[in-house]
Amino acid sequence: RAAPRLAGRFCQVGSKRQSSLATHVPPVSAAVVKSVGTATNWPSWQSPNSAIVKPGADPYDWDCEVDWKDMLKLESRLSEEEVLIKDTARQFADAELMPKVLNGFREETFDRGLMKAMGQAGLLGSFIEGYGCAGASATSYGLIAREVERVDSAYRSALSVQSSLVMNPINLFGSQEQRERFLPRLASGDLVGCFGLTEPDHGSDPSGMVTRAMDKGDHFVLNGAKNWITNSPIADVCLVWAKTSTDNKVRGFLVERGMEGLSTPKIDGKFSLRASPTGMIQLDDVKVPRDNVLPNVVGMRGPFACLNSARLGIAWGALGAAEFCLEAARNYTLGRKQFGRPLAANQLIQMKMANAMTDITIGLNAVLQATRMKEAGELHSNVISMMKRNSCTKALEIARTCRDMLGGTVVICTRLSQQGTRSKEIELGE
Repeated sequence: RAAPRLAGRFCQVGSKRQSSLATHVPPVSAAVVKSVGTATNWPSWQSPNSAIVKPGADPYDWDCEVDWKDMLKLESRLSEEEVLIKDTARQFADAELMPKVLNGFREETFDRGLMKAMGQAGLLGSFIEGYGCAGASATSYGLIAREVERVDSAYRSALSVQSSLVMNPINLFGSQEQRERFLPRLASGDLVGCFGLTEPDHGSDPSGMVTRAMDKGDHFVLNGAKNWITNSPIADVCLVWAKTSTDNKVRGFLVERGMEGLSTPKIDGKFSLRASPTGMIQLDDVKVPRDNVLPNVVGMRGPFACLNSARLGIAWGALGAAEFCLEAARNYTLGRKQFGRPLAANQLIQMKMANAMTDITIGLNAVLQATRMKEAGELHSNVISMMKRNSCTKALEIARTCRDMLGGTVVICTRLSQQGTRSKEIELGE
């Protein structure tokens, strides 16, 4: 009960208060002083020889080394394999993505070859066992999303769709023949997939979909349209969710490029995620063989299971983008001098960066805990929504704050302007 009173007294100055404090604080032993170093290592108000020390707690080690990018030592809680995968993803993002993403943003173009490069690096469907996939942990997938989005949100989106929204449902709900036919080529990046759920009039309410699949015995005939579909203009296989004519239940259909009646027009002129190929899926009497129907799921459980997997990856990825924004702002304010000193010497700038680092640190450790719960089979879908909402909201705030610290420099098309608020606003609504 003394702790709240003592905390208040620490905020007040004066010999009377210090004298009063001394009566509440036990003496510090010589052993404690020896364990933390000499008194000269400490500020006067926190010296082991001073009476003004937090009662019941060891003094802080002011000389310990701290990595400002990992204040709570998240990496120490990763396995050796997870650290290796994280480092591999970072090397890929720096070497393969970084040189190309700015031009992709400016020109609104997507480099299909980078999907194959992701496949060669083992980044696609990394959490799936077999079929050419890495069979790594869910945490590894989150770390991959974090490193890819640190460089570009559009390519992280493509990776998430391929891994969580196409490969994952085929693995979970598909037949053995479907797994063997599609997963190896999706894992290598030879095939690109897309996920068709959102419709022009049914976004947040997917259960109201009007896309229909007429049962014709050995095949289904699909009619309808899907909108705002990542990867659809370049997709070789579209996982389309539609209601069947026989029971009005939602089922997944693997619609392949080249099937008559299928078209995937691109949506041009986006302000955000410009490198990401976004489009529609238009279905006009498309005949889909019964062998292309996912046999092991019926109803909205199928698409929702996919979305939960993707959203946890987004929670990791958004914080990766926030990390990039903070580091870019830090480097700029350290190098930019005004009135004879760096911008970073101003306390207002320091406060903004401290707040951003706090949000990133807490967010990453929270999403790591959520992912560990998923691996243990203890994660509720509400927690995924909580993590995604927090990560995207904080990343949006950090992007805005870091953009402000760059002043007029950010109006030109730089990596920070590309990675900034527009992408985070899109992710917040996914």
